[in-house]
Amino acid sequence: MRRLIRFLLLRPILWLVNTFSSSPNRERIYDALTTLMNRLQTDPGKKGFVIPLEINTGKFILFSDQHKGRKNGADDFVLAEANYITALNYYNQQGYHLICLGDCEELWKNTLHQVKKHNTPSFEVEKKFAKRNAFTKIFGNHDLDWEINPTAGNDLKELYDTDVAVMEGVMLQTMIEKRAFKIFCTHGHQGDIQSDGNLFSKFFVSKIWAPLQAYLRINPNTPAYNATLKTEHNTIMYEWSSQQKNLLLITGHTHQPVFESLTHLERQRREEAKKQNHANPSTPFNLEYFSKIKPTYFNTGCCCYDDGDITGIEISDGSIKLVKWEENEHTSSRIELEKISLLELVNQLALSNNA
Repeated sequence: MRRLIRFLLLRPILWLVNTFSSSPNRERIYDALTTLMNRLQTDPGKKGFVIPLEINTGKFILFSDQHKGRKNGADDFVLAEANYITALNYYNQQGYHLICLGDCEELWKNTLHQVKKHNTPSFEVEKKFAKRNAFTKIFGNHDLDWEINPTAGNDLKELYDTDVAVMEGVMLQTMIEKRAFKIFCTHGHQGDIQSDGNLFSKFFVSKIWAPLQAYLRINPNTPAYNATLKTEHNTIMYEWSSQQKNLLLITGHTHQPVFESLTHLERQRREEAKKQNHANPSTPFNLEYFSKIKPTYFNTGCCCYDDGDITGIEISDGSIKLVKWEENEHTSSRIELEKISLLELVNQLALSNNA
């Protein structure tokens, strides 16, 4: 019976989830990102701060959107947990700084007590980063409680055995070719009407979607490297980032990996256009179109895909990389999907700005 109901209701339920999960507003997003970016640089503190990035030796790994739940049918993190723990152990051994970029805990569907009770292994490995002062925790819309709950500081200390601040964003700052260069990291829900503090969306997720999801065992997150175009929200994020100077923007929130402002499908089409060696103005994808895209926007993807894969953004060895961790025969492995040096990025941006 459950299988039949799932078959009949899957498409309309996913439509409802998509409808209530995102409603981006360009003006609101632009204002929110600009305000936060300026605040991080001019008034660092509770909202976030600037972290120096040593271009050749600095190591950062950014993961987002784990949505840790309570191991029931509405828990999107269950299948990805093994990959996540293996990945964090690897990055800790390599001396990386971990940036958790929001929606790490699913607090729209669960209480913090429930999440803590069922996710001890992942909290323990995150604790290793916190203990060596290499852990930065950003809040998103689904774990906004870290920002508004007056007991959050005590709860975090209980989780990690040390003081951990939860911020809205962080700025990595470095010098490349004697030019100051910044990487602005935030969850990315700002300005999204359905996500940025919207009580109706929270009610829908906690009271309607979560029970349905638990019963029907539906995970709406498609595999890590699916062939789709950028969502409207990602497109607006890109447009904002393309107007900034000497700055990259890295977010999560949409669960869709983006590298150099392009999704996998868009990068495939760009390569096809290059091979054809001509541009056809009558089609939306051609070399002329791609030549106008600035490589200013990156998205981590998420750590809750329904195939158990996770994706993230690495910054190390003077490069930025999109990586995927997948499990085969009970062994998790790291796959480098995309890579570009920060120096090449800076040079590309200089060329596009002068064009």
